[in-house]
Amino acid sequence: MLTRRDAAIALDIPLEMAKRHGLPARMQEADVDDLRANPPAWLAQSQANRTGKRPVWLHLTCTVCGFTEAVRPKKWWPDFDYLYCADHGDRLLPAVAPLHVRCEYPGVGTRLTGVVDEPSRPGSSAP
Repeated sequence: MLTRRDAAIALDIPLEMAKRHGLPARMQEADVDDLRANPPAWLAQSQANRTGKRPVWLHLTCTVCGFTEAVRPKKWWPDFDYLYCADHGDRLLPAVAPLHVRCEYPGVGTRLTGVVDEPSRPGSSAP
């Protein structure tokens, strides 16, 4: 059995769309497979409207321990170099490359922090 959220992830649609089109709170995997194989008009239209610029769901994985979760991406998220979860913090991430500065973005998913290592700008106080 899959939850409605799991079905939305499998169908690559927002949870709100799954609710709006009457997907039940729990579904058999075979029913989700059937929707994928024979999409109703609303699902086919949703798939046709995809531009590929922004995914509906992202699968985020902690660089350190492998904890994974599927989340809806936010517009403000950059392309993360690393992700770490609240269980261990950033102490186990690879060191920052020379002439780079580490930027952290808390609140990614339910328990992750995103990390981007950016080249430091001339005149900045980066190490």
